[in-house]
Order: sequence, then structure tokens, then C-alpha cells
Amino acid sequence: MSLRCVTLSVVVATMLATGAFAAAAQANTVSNISKARPLNSEEIYQLYNSRSWLWKAGAGHFSVKKRRFTAWSNEEGSPSYGVGQWFITGPGKLCFRARWQTKNGVWPKLTCFSHREMNGAIYQKREPEGEWYKFRGVPPRRGDEWAKLRHGDYVVSRLSKMRTHLAD
Repeated sequence: MSLRCVTLSVVVATMLATGAFAAAAQANTVSNISKARPLNSEEIYQLYNSRSWLWKAGAGHFSVKKRRFTAWSNEEGSPSYGVGQWFITGPGKLCFRARWQTKNGVWPKLTCFSHREMNGAIYQKREPEGEWYKFRGVPPRRGDEWAKLRHGDYVVSRLSKMRTHLAD
């Protein structure tokens, strides 16, 4: 066997081992998240107050005034908007309850997310059956879900257009 083949074999073996190690480390991290420290109410409040969460096909705004929650969505080409309240429950949990208006009527919906901190990173999962994922890494990265929380109301102008559109 040539030196080049041996070197290539070592590189491939190292890559496979590193990939397996990274996958095992990721699985270990995810399994330990349920044991991590839940964020306290103040930490949850600081993450969301006066911010808009920009989604793939919409956005939700967490107003400080009366903890009002407003949102719009055009998921799967179905326009809708929601108006309600956001609140913090139990350790590490943020919820918002809204009445969602669509062309076909109005539906109430409660949505909750749990948040935990481990080694400075914040993990989030949608309740009750979501999977834990890194919400904000250490250091925070542009691709983190946390980066989609923007200070200000990015909902109000689109919400009024949705209301008009759905009233027609």
C-alpha cells in the first residue's frame, strides 16, 4: 500500500470518527437539555418584550403594553392573522394565546415554547411534543433562531393589510 493510500485512509478514518463523535456529542447534549436550567421569568421577558419574531412566512409581535400578541402568517399560501396575549408560565416557558382569523373563520390557538440554558447556550422546544434545538449559541450566530427576534413591531403594517384582505 502506498503512503498516499495510507494517508488517505487515515484522513477518512479520522473524518468518520470525528463525525461519529460529533453526532454522539450532539445526541448527548440534546438528552441533557431536559436536565439544564430553565430560564427564569425575567430572562424570558428580556428575550421577547417589544420584539417581533420573524418567521419563514409571517411574524409575531410581543408588545409590552398589556402583553398583547399580534401576528400574521401566509403559511402554505393561506393568509391569516392572530390577536391575543403572550404570557410566561412555569420556569422557562413562554406562551401566546391568539384568535386566528382566516377566510374560513376564527380559531383560538395556544402555542408554548420551553427554554433552557446549558453552558451559556439557550435551547428551545415547542410544547408539548417539539424537539430541543439550539435557540442561541455561544457566541450567538447570525443563523440562530434568536437572531430572528428583532426589536420593534414588524407586524402592525402587514396585520392591517391582512385584516382588509380577509374582510373582502
